[in-house]
Amino acid sequence: MAADTTLDDAVDVGRGLDALDTPTEQRTPLWKRLLTGVVPPIVAVVLFIVVWQILWASAIWPEFKLPSPEAVFGTIGDDFADGRAFSIIWTSISRAILGFLLAVVVATPLGLLVATVPLVRSAIGPILTGLQSLPSVAWVPAAVLWFGLSDATIYFVVLMGAVPSIANGLVSGIDQVPPLLPRVGFAMGASRSQSARLIMLPAALPGFLGGLKQGWAFSWRSLMAAEIIATSPSLGFGLGAYLNEGQSLSDMPSVMAAIILILIVGIGVELLFFRPAELRVLRARGLATGP
Repeated sequence: MAADTTLDDAVDVGRGLDALDTPTEQRTPLWKRLLTGVVPPIVAVVLFIVVWQILWASAIWPEFKLPSPEAVFGTIGDDFADGRAFSIIWTSISRAILGFLLAVVVATPLGLLVATVPLVRSAIGPILTGLQSLPSVAWVPAAVLWFGLSDATIYFVVLMGAVPSIANGLVSGIDQVPPLLPRVGFAMGASRSQSARLIMLPAALPGFLGGLKQGWAFSWRSLMAAEIIATSPSLGFGLGAYLNEGQSLSDMPSVMAAIILILIVGIGVELLFFRPAELRVLRARGLATGP
């Protein structure tokens, strides 16, 4: 009788520990998510425009240096009305997406190698870190000389900007995986490739996702640097070329319109793709604390 009671107590303790390990997800009401996620950015944008309008009205700087919000947003509206903005944005974002996907294909096995093979880490790890700190714009003159004014120049600069960030993010994620996990995999008969695909990558997903976010940011910045410097009719007309055209014509409303469009695309990709993916991963691990 005493043995049965002890066994029941042990089962209860085990169930309690399992319950503690199970991630709990509390759905936040829609109105609260809108209140905390949408309203603050809108208020910040409105305040920014109000300050901009006040500075313009005070005439501290001449009109050609600081145009009014009405002139800038009017330029953006005209570009959308005649369809030019859609063409410009698509030219840049299609390049950024293709370059980013190529960077993921290159950086993922590279990051796995650096993280799991000590000799490769010793040889390439410091170089990857150094490349991550190198401004992407530094690659543009060399890429123009190597590839000419072609799409290869654009994609080369994007790759050099994104690959180190994605690979280092994956390395950082794998470094945080408990060593017991791959040992268990090997003990159960998993090969090195199976351990990498089925154990290391899923366990390192939060760090890898952070590297992907940073890689996308570097892709976007690198693309803008390449489009601003390497301009040619054969390269099409993206946001960087639009910004460069405004500067060449001393058209400040166009310059600020290009900056705003570049910012909107960057924020849009973050909010539509990376933020939901990050929340999904964190919630699956019981780590999300926000709405």
